[in-house]
Amino acid sequence: MLRVAYIPEHFSSPVFLALKHKFFKLPIEFVPVIEGTGRLVKLLNDDKVDVAIGLTEGFISDIANGNNNNTIIGTYVKSPLCWAISTGSNRSDLTSRDQLNGATVGVSRIGSGSYVMSYVLANQLKFDKAFSFNVLDNFKNLRDGVNQGVADFFMWEHFTSKRYYDNGEIKRIGEIYTPWPSWVIVASKKALEAKADAIDDFSQGVIKGIEYFNQNPDEAVKWIAENLDYTEDDAREWLKTVEFNPDLKIDWETVVNNTKATLQQAGVLTDSEETLDKRLIESVRH
Repeated sequence: MLRVAYIPEHFSSPVFLALKHKFFKLPIEFVPVIEGTGRLVKLLNDDKVDVAIGLTEGFISDIANGNNNNTIIGTYVKSPLCWAISTGSNRSDLTSRDQLNGATVGVSRIGSGSYVMSYVLANQLKFDKAFSFNVLDNFKNLRDGVNQGVADFFMWEHFTSKRYYDNGEIKRIGEIYTPWPSWVIVASKKALEAKADAIDDFSQGVIKGIEYFNQNPDEAVKWIAENLDYTEDDAREWLKTVEFNPDLKIDWETVVNNTKATLQQAGVLTDSEETLDKRLIESVRH
């Protein structure tokens, strides 16, 4: 049976509409992962799952930094991700992202999207002091962390964070967008050899799920509100911002070259151009 890891957020909805409407012909075990992309990488590496759906920057940086275990097999979301920058509700001293030079960042894991994007933020704002990192595993711990003072800020997707701005648990002090398509589908090389038919069936099911999602926005909103931590209004607003990739094909320029160049500029990737390109060509489908 194919084991698919996913992050239980609104972006997973086309996959679960596909499951609900029986677009997958072969059985699949879905594994929810609340800790984010860094954890997805580890599960793939440890052969605990075969396929994972996660953030582009986390997987591109992992592959480009030398992990040869996995292959990016598709682009799942074409639109960029809005990372909201959050601090504790009691932090009256922090009102803007410009104040974060040298701050302590809460991240889910080293190598996760929240970790990688902190370097992009520092580079974009031309900070001259390094961030300190505190690994807090998941979204709940990150929210608690900024309120308890173990981190000055953290970054997480805007609409997932919004409920906690609305109820006053945390405070929003800025945002940063990924300059690349935001989500990819990744398979372990071991699974690509042993479970090729199941992976192909999953990919075809996701394509049908995306088509169904696009054609049935009201059902998508209802599913998100009933199964995940979002209001119907927030789900509807998110729908206006997201574009899923209808054929899962990878645009090399936007997904690979653009992400690589930004991560080089931010200091996340430091090996030679030749080395980085070799690793990416070996582990991104094209």
